[in-house]
Amino acid sequence: EKDRLGGSRPLPQSPPSASSKKAAPSKTSKAFTQLLTSLGYQALMHLGEFPSPETGAREVQLEAAKSVIDLLVDIKSKTEGNLSAEENEMLTALIPELQMKYAGHA
Repeated sequence: EKDRLGGSRPLPQSPPSASSKKAAPSKTSKAFTQLLTSLGYQALMHLGEFPSPETGAREVQLEAAKSVIDLLVDIKSKTEGNLSAEENEMLTALIPELQMKYAGHA
């Protein structure tokens, strides 16, 4: 196909099917690790580890903490096999740490 200037350009490629994709190591996403860090911080805040930015007080809100921890568990489950080694290590360390802190309050 020729563009308006007479040169040729490559045609768009269809994405490979899931069966033809080779398992390549995932690249660590800065945005994804920032998301995990933010969620971890939120869970710790709800567990009273950090003061609330709204009140300045340390408040234990177990239901909110449980919701964030459950979200992290779901993220780990749904992204299985698509995480970089760093992302996987981060989730693998973060979830049990938060679960132990939660159990200490429950």
